[in-house]
Amino acid sequence: MLSGGFTGSIVAIVTPMLASGEVDLGAFRSLILWHLQAGTNGIVVHGTTGESATLTPAEKLDLLRVAVDTVAGRIPVMAGTGSCSTANTIQETRAAASCGVDACLVVTPYYNRPTQQGLYEHYKAVAESTELPIFAYNVPRRTGCDLQPATLASLAHVQNIVGIKEATGDVQRIDAINALARDRFILLSGDDANAVDFIRNGGHGVISVTANVVPELMQRMCAAALASDFNLAIELNEKLALLHAALMAESNPIPTKWALNHLGKIASGIRLPLTQLSQPLQSMVIKAIEKTEWSFTETAASTQLNAAG
Repeated sequence: MLSGGFTGSIVAIVTPMLASGEVDLGAFRSLILWHLQAGTNGIVVHGTTGESATLTPAEKLDLLRVAVDTVAGRIPVMAGTGSCSTANTIQETRAAASCGVDACLVVTPYYNRPTQQGLYEHYKAVAESTELPIFAYNVPRRTGCDLQPATLASLAHVQNIVGIKEATGDVQRIDAINALARDRFILLSGDDANAVDFIRNGGHGVISVTANVVPELMQRMCAAALASDFNLAIELNEKLALLHAALMAESNPIPTKWALNHLGKIASGIRLPLTQLSQPLQSMVIKAIEKTEWSFTETAASTQLNAAG
């Protein structure tokens, strides 16, 4: 599958776990089938939202195999393979390739805070270790490391570095990246709340947390934006705004996993150092889900009424 298939609403899928903390592959398969039904455009497996930092190498491979088998080529599967070690990132990327994924998402090395030259050499080495398309992931507030547009432009000369998940929250970066990289990159937002603005400014989609909870609604919003129907996209995003905020009320994926458990989609498991959603925030998440679902029910009814008229 071409890397160009990574557009629209791409879910950064959670990793379901039993209360004991054991990975629940059955629930994982069920979530993927739900996303296929809902029209989700792609899946990122064991990214940040998938608790990659606490998964074993064997668990990561199991998740990728289930994802690739369940999707069966219908939508692209991207593996999160980044780490703070270039050698480990190469090893994880090669392992992911052996599972049949379509691309890898490689976060900037965290904690050790490399220079821009170090970032260039890191991504170049990872890309040259595989034939898979590589997407960089820039999220400075988590990593303490910012992949600058000029560095990304230099990486444009590496054939299989094809895109970036840009999570700085600065949509103006799209212009800078496109200008320097000559419109070569697939640009994906890492922030649900600004996904519409991101697409309107030249982006191609979002790697979404919110899509875990309301996949069909996120897909509709992104599809509207990509079709330049920004009136509809903005209207849908406004209805999603409360849920976007609620799912970031505590460290991701704490609220999202709690919400999916509340909806009966997964068990309650989450791994330390992450903990269960605090009691005062639970009602906030429930209200956000209920309001979002009610808003979209009202919108659908209005649309049908107008069509009938």
